Amino acid sequence: MIKILVVDDESSIQAALVYALSREGYEVETAADGQEALEKVETFLPEVMVLDVMMPRVSGYDVCRKLDGQPRPAILLLTVKDDIVDKVLGLELGADDYMTKPFDMRELLARVKALSRRGGYAQQMQQDQQQDVLSLGDLTAEMFSRTVSIQRELLDLTPKEFDLLVLLMRNPGRVYSREMLLEKVWDMDFAGGTRTVDIHVQRLRKKLGTHHGLIQTVYGIGYKSMGSP
Repeated sequence: MIKILVVDDESSIQAALVYALSREGYEVETAADGQEALEKVETFLPEVMVLDVMMPRVSGYDVCRKLDGQPRPAILLLTVKDDIVDKVLGLELGADDYMTKPFDMRELLARVKALSRRGGYAQQMQQDQQQDVLSLGDLTAEMFSRTVSIQRELLDLTPKEFDLLVLLMRNPGRVYSREMLLEKVWDMDFAGGTRTVDIHVQRLRKKLGTHHGLIQTVYGIGYKSMGSP
């Protein structure tokens, strides 16, 4: 059973999410603030975390920061703010998706479903049916463990960064528009728009370091991976 962690300090929203997610067959646990959420990530091991931004003690943004550099669930951020700056900040901190309050429960469930298919702890235990290992120059991606390394040095990638990189690695030289990447990696029209693709590519390039040139920009269209470093 897929595990979902709901983190919100508003009891009414927390209860509504628990009810809706449980009816969909998910195992759900809750946390009322960011500090409790960090503790639950270690003990409950959720595949997806629905995370409110504005909370006491430790904010949702701070939770993302503290989880950086370690195994973590896919993150769907919730906030009352509807400013593009807040959305970009959340994505830059490693969030995988973003919704503003008030939200449509059916849409939230669809986004949680997409995230649960694409990343998190459960996905690390599933064998990829297409190919076990992908290589591109010094870059290696292992599907079973969902890890990426450069010359055996592991990179710290979020679930969406991993999926995006693997898609490009599987098809070196093929040009993907931003809209195509949204459809294939995020499974649906994403509320953040194509800007989220650019943010994830920027983060990937930074983590690739001197190998950042493996992901090439095709101006006016989108991105592609190089066939060699």
